[in-house]
Amino acid sequence: MPETIAAVLRRATQALAAAGIDDAALEARLLLGHATGLARDAMIDRSRLIDPARFDRLLARRLTHEPLAYITGERGFWSLDLAVSPATLIPRADSETLISAAQQFCHGDVLRILDLGTGTGCLLLAALDIFPAATGVGVDLAPEAAALAARNACTTGLAPRAAFLAGHWACALSARFDLVLANPPYIPHAEIAGLMPEVARHEPVRALDGGPDGLDAYRTIIPRLLDLLTDHGTAIIEIGAGQAPDVSAIAMAAGIAVLDILPDLGGIPRAVVLRVEKTFGSPAGRD
Repeated sequence: MPETIAAVLRRATQALAAAGIDDAALEARLLLGHATGLARDAMIDRSRLIDPARFDRLLARRLTHEPLAYITGERGFWSLDLAVSPATLIPRADSETLISAAQQFCHGDVLRILDLGTGTGCLLLAALDIFPAATGVGVDLAPEAAALAARNACTTGLAPRAAFLAGHWACALSARFDLVLANPPYIPHAEIAGLMPEVARHEPVRALDGGPDGLDAYRTIIPRLLDLLTDHGTAIIEIGAGQAPDVSAIAMAAGIAVLDILPDLGGIPRAVVLRVEKTFGSPAGRD
């Protein structure tokens, strides 16, 4: 039975709020726009009648705490609109800190970029967007993630400069890169079950689980930078809250300089900037 937009939004907002979902009114509007195809300005007339059947099916999924991005199949990152799927983590604004760091520490001499654990391809594609002379490779353990990243490269117009592979970190690579990016799994195994249900129940565990202390991936990736980076190449790696000292120690033990550790918009240390130097002193990073 048709309902007004006002009625649909009102009951959806109430249901989402009752389910403990933040920003319930905003999510109701976004879900309605996706379900109906109506642009935001077309929903200004709240007395307009619509068929809520498809919206109600999508709302039922969101009430189980399935992430909105998986329902709509898309998420914005940096300046790009990307497809997402349950095969990948959902790109987050926190990870944009890595791209800001690349702008700060890297310049026009970036010609080759590597993205380890590429997922949707968000980091590589955003980096290619800001370094127009560069080409890049994204690697993900899951073939379905690498395939999704390749589709995102096509839709963003960056496919001629991007290649995506399925593999275990950089094991299949012998090239060197001017910029290495990575958002590895860094949640300690025992903490995953306690994450918000959108994450714990729906996002891929392989992209979350960093082992007993959350540092397994760093122990694998960071020593490999000696073989992956060009002379004075830069690596920028995402870290979790409180991990800056441990990740810095792993880098220093491998003979890699910590240039800086940059916070995300919430003030949490989020991006560690690394460089292989012939000589270096104390790290500039801070927790």
